Amino acid sequence: MPLPPLKNPSRPLTIIRGIALGVPAALFLLVTLLTVNCIQVMFLIIAPFSRRTYLRLNRWAANWWFGLCVKVGRVVHGVKLELTGDPVRTGENAVLVVNHQEMTDIAFLFMVALEGERLGDLKWFVKDAIKYVPGVGWGLFLLDNLFVKRRWAADKDSIEAVFARLKRNEIPFWLVLFAEGTRVTEEKLVRSRRIASKKNMKPLSHLLMPHTKGFVASLQGLGDRLDAVYDITIAYEKGVPTLGQYIVGFVERAHIHVKRFDAKELPAGNQALSLWLNQRFEDKDALLDEFFSRGAFQ
Repeated sequence: MPLPPLKNPSRPLTIIRGIALGVPAALFLLVTLLTVNCIQVMFLIIAPFSRRTYLRLNRWAANWWFGLCVKVGRVVHGVKLELTGDPVRTGENAVLVVNHQEMTDIAFLFMVALEGERLGDLKWFVKDAIKYVPGVGWGLFLLDNLFVKRRWAADKDSIEAVFARLKRNEIPFWLVLFAEGTRVTEEKLVRSRRIASKKNMKPLSHLLMPHTKGFVASLQGLGDRLDAVYDITIAYEKGVPTLGQYIVGFVERAHIHVKRFDAKELPAGNQALSLWLNQRFEDKDALLDEFFSRGAFQ
């Protein structure tokens, strides 16, 4: 079963301290984000003359603000990341296949991207409506992320256009793919197991069945610009924290296990890639079994 939500501390002083430190830090990050949005809009002046320079400046802005998020978490609350498995190589273009539990997952993915020197090069599949939200939405839009309506017929052309721009402009990237399509809950897990049984697939204990279409399209669309696929498994010790709990410092650490696969060694063809992704989620599920029994990845 999925890990239950993280419980808040029982001591009132701990809660008060967390709010006193976390709320000003969050407001500071919000103000700096809106400032970065304004700077990104100013960069648009450069775009007609040099698309690559414009994109490079946007990547710099993203790297600065995402890095600020990491620094605030570490300095204000002492948040730690326990990273195990294969080392994260620097300077690679990669697709990251990640299990998804809460928005807090993204804060810890920032730390992994910092290790790989790809913090400003993160790309995401994002709900289309988010691009209209000031701050995060505007920033992601100006960074040329992949906004989707979750209908393949409507999304196919826009996704292919983004991949074409990545290749044409030789833009570095780490493309984050939450292949489950949504955050895992007990109700969704029951439904996912039912579907797996109907398809004669192995039901998963902690994860939802992955949606393979976006993964296959990403690998085929990125082609020879892709160096590796990183299979990333995120786990928490005491419960799954919300973003609000992260902001006020109730999250001590996260555990992330990394398995790297060279892009040249991946199977060819839609069906083979779909089966490969399903196998990765079976492996991730077994890995989480071990984590919950031992309290750590080996």
